Amino acid sequence: MKLHGLHHVTAITGDAPANVDFYARVLGLRMVKKTVNFDQPDVYHLYYGDENGTPGSVMTFFEFPGAPRGRAGDGMVHTILWRVPDLAAIDAWAERLAAEGVPAQRLAEDRLRFTDPEGLAGDLVAVEGPDAPLAAAGPGIDPAIAITGFHGVRAYSSHPEDSAELLETLGF
Repeated sequence: MKLHGLHHVTAITGDAPANVDFYARVLGLRMVKKTVNFDQPDVYHLYYGDENGTPGSVMTFFEFPGAPRGRAGDGMVHTILWRVPDLAAIDAWAERLAAEGVPAQRLAEDRLRFTDPEGLAGDLVAVEGPDAPLAAAGPGIDPAIAITGFHGVRAYSSHPEDSAELLETLGF
């Protein structure tokens, strides 16, 4: 299943410093803020996105130190799809990720897959979406290749028809 029109995606990390290094430095997302989980104040909540934390650009992580890698199963997101401006950006990201030691695989001319340090997959997709670009001005990232927001997510479902009505109601 792929959902479009996303406003926010949340995941879990077991290592906040490595998470910040990857999402802010390597991917060039702006660290919008760091707060605590209001239900569990000893847990950090990390926010990444564009310069303003605009809906459609925000990826967040709750840090549970030492948490083991998750295994995506029924009902769980397994891949985040990120928009980039064009095919030249895909080529540039392939080079950047390789230089950072991040394995990446070209799935198609317009798609590059990588995984973050904890195994969450990400696809960079060259597409002009219907939404305005939400690029972050990350240090060391050429604005011409910057991530411009979410394109969607992929999630597992053993019975996708059971969710169809809800997803259609939400506009997906």
